[in-house]
Amino acid sequence: MISSWPAWLNNLLPIVLLLAAVAAVISRLPKVALGHSPAFLSRRLRNWLPLGLAYAFLYMGRYNLTVAKVAFGDRMTKGDFGTIFFWGTLIYGLSFVVNGPLTDRYGGRRTMLWATGGAAVCNLLMGLAATPGGPFAEFAMVPVFSTLYAANMYFQSFGAVSIVKVNAHWFHVRERGTFGGIFGILISLGIYFAYDWGQIIVDNLPLAYVFHVPAMILLAFLGITALCVRDTPGDAGFKNFDCGDGSSDDGGPALPVFAVAKRLICNPVVLTIACIEFCSGWLRQAIMQWGKIHASETGSKDDFVPAHWGLLLCIAGILGGVFAGIVSDHVFHSRRGPSAGILYAAMVLGSLVMVWCLGTPMLGWLLVAMSLCIIGVHGMLSGTASADFGGKRNVGVAVGLIDGMVYLGTAAQALVLGALLPNDKVAQRDPANWGAWPLAMLPLAVIGFALTLRIWNAKPRGAGATH
Repeated sequence: MISSWPAWLNNLLPIVLLLAAVAAVISRLPKVALGHSPAFLSRRLRNWLPLGLAYAFLYMGRYNLTVAKVAFGDRMTKGDFGTIFFWGTLIYGLSFVVNGPLTDRYGGRRTMLWATGGAAVCNLLMGLAATPGGPFAEFAMVPVFSTLYAANMYFQSFGAVSIVKVNAHWFHVRERGTFGGIFGILISLGIYFAYDWGQIIVDNLPLAYVFHVPAMILLAFLGITALCVRDTPGDAGFKNFDCGDGSSDDGGPALPVFAVAKRLICNPVVLTIACIEFCSGWLRQAIMQWGKIHASETGSKDDFVPAHWGLLLCIAGILGGVFAGIVSDHVFHSRRGPSAGILYAAMVLGSLVMVWCLGTPMLGWLLVAMSLCIIGVHGMLSGTASADFGGKRNVGVAVGLIDGMVYLGTAAQALVLGALLPNDKVAQRDPANWGAWPLAMLPLAVIGFALTLRIWNAKPRGAGATH
């Protein structure tokens, strides 16, 4: 690295180089011949890139709470953090019951505007709540942050539904695996923004800015989204096309929301994916949320991995998402189950090894490797399989069901691990007292792997699936 450059630029450089390498690899892969014109491909890029970056910065305004928790120190215990995060993720998961159908009705472009605008306002308010002597100073921290974070997560829940809803119209099922890799990249960039940029903000500015800076960025992307993003190729002056997904054979009138939900819940593939993603939500946040807290409280926060937590999680997520997407489209003929199964098998192994790695320098690198696996699974199932089997017509409800389960799993682990992990200042310094952490992950990894075997050969049955 170039020592005279700012720290954030030093961290960003390897990500840029990795993305350039990924782009070069993807550009050299065999192309799926779908007849897209160069003009269409250029407009599609200008559609999903602003939308995707808006989604990444939503992550920055979501996981900044973890960075703030470390900065709050004794003012916010693990139990407090677990409670606040539990309510936020519970509301996020349950919001899909409403927000999925709203996205199907109003379109992903409009609901992404709601997501960025609403999350920006909530982050501004959380910044005020974090300000000593501010307007919320006379109120207890837990109820204030629980309320504001839950409101933030309500608006955040539009993000994943919106991006998948829009892109379901622009990507054929045979090229969505690669997009699933892009979805994983966007998640990973958001994690990097939240953890590393957030830490730089905390280290150099008042604590409130870890909330206010994402709010300002989200307001900027509200305007960019309004200018650049269109829901369908037809809205951008191109011809709409059959994407070969679960909506291809559905040419009748739109069904009521409850009829769509019943159809999806009765679909064994969709239901299995939702159950897998419950496990993914538990495992992903058990790593990302508690990994940084563990390092801070056991005295290893200055080790290489904790000190570059966001950077390494970002690189891992990029590699996991690209691996899952490329393998799905180019090895398993757009089947999503095999990619998820391979990565879940690695999660089982990682959870077992983690028991023996507590208190060793290997733990950080193991957590990074496990993040690679679980972000790859999440991008493949929530970002791709939900559109495949829900179809572009009902993808909002499908993503709502699947991603909702992700965050119900997240909420459950926050409550469980917040209660199980040590809160005593002396006890938490000893890594041996963190044994409940990997033991709470292992059963979910085993269940998730077993469920991926049930969808190993699953593909959507749309008329255009073999286009």
